[in-house]
Amino acid sequence: MNPIGNPLRTPEWRIAALALSIVALDQLSKAIVLRFLGYEEERVIIEGFFKLVHWGNTGAAWSLFKGNNLLLAVIAVAALIVLYLTRRHFDTRSRLGQVAFGLIVGGIIGNLIDRLLPTRRHVIDFLYFYVERQGQVHGFPAFNVADTAICTGVGLVFLLTWRAERTARTVQSPAAETELR
Repeated sequence: MNPIGNPLRTPEWRIAALALSIVALDQLSKAIVLRFLGYEEERVIIEGFFKLVHWGNTGAAWSLFKGNNLLLAVIAVAALIVLYLTRRHFDTRSRLGQVAFGLIVGGIIGNLIDRLLPTRRHVIDFLYFYVERQGQVHGFPAFNVADTAICTGVGLVFLLTWRAERTARTVQSPAAETELR
């Protein structure tokens, strides 16, 4: 038996492994887009519903704050530092908490790489869902693997917080009733 043990048994290693996997998947998918789609090129996959696109985003989610690539890169670095310093506040004892943290960190790093690469200087978005009705296109903003990881991780944090608060209320309820008697 290895005296050090399996490093993937520690929360920190599981979080790091998931984050690195997200970064690798995100960058691989973007490399494929760069290889097969020209800038602003689109390929319909499911007519009237889904396209692969090659769009550059210098803003944040849904292209908010467009044209602020450098500022958003600084904010991403600050967010990573804050996440690292406050990691104890995440429920990293649970596997779901570790998954949430790994997804968020990996997603932030994936998009940060795009912002900092001199050949890009924008985030590559390539998944575009839409509906065409009466000649008008109504679409969800294009996104990528990193965006999906961040949103899923944040959703899991909300779920974990809700579950923890619900458990705390359940535990407090019998005690509160005893005090009222």
